[in-house]
Amino acid sequence: MKSIIAMALAATSLIAAEPEWIPLFNGKDLDGWKANENPTTFSVKDGELVVKGDRAHLFYTGKAGTELKNFELKLEIMTKPKANSGVYIHTAFQPSGWPDKGYEIQVNNTHGDPKKTAGVYGIKDNFTAPAKDDEWFTMHIIVKDKTIVAKVNDKVISEWVEPADWTPPKNFAGRKLSSGTIAIQGHDPGSEVHYRKIELKPLP
Repeated sequence: MKSIIAMALAATSLIAAEPEWIPLFNGKDLDGWKANENPTTFSVKDGELVVKGDRAHLFYTGKAGTELKNFELKLEIMTKPKANSGVYIHTAFQPSGWPDKGYEIQVNNTHGDPKKTAGVYGIKDNFTAPAKDDEWFTMHIIVKDKTIVAKVNDKVISEWVEPADWTPPKNFAGRKLSSGTIAIQGHDPGSEVHYRKIELKPLP
């Protein structure tokens, strides 16, 4: 009987230790986020983060931390026709330009760029759109040690394992796994993308 009780207590302890999902976006304002060169590209309307305007990036600065290493990230996303965006991981705030540090997971279903949603941009690209414009879909990014997995609606779209002797391409010199924050990309004035229910689960 004692062994059964001990096993039950151990199982309860394991359940209690399971990391919880942390909401990163409150649906009301941009608390916990910092935009760079064109802050008006980002707004909150009807519980959604609307990304539309000149090039800008919105960096996470909230309580979950800005030196994230291993984690799962889920975002509900809706692209408008010919929209382009992206989600950066292991990045760092910079005042302007395309983020130099970390990897970008692409968000693009019908934009002219052939690199489509859930590809690891410029490294492990996806050339077939896994979702449709004007429809909500879930992008799930898993970062664990040297591996990045990107899913759309529970389907694996891309997987990238960074080699031990990895040397990034010259045009993407900062494409390395280390640690850092998350950023959401505003690509151009013709792109409109909506985000909601952005949440993170830390991993050991």
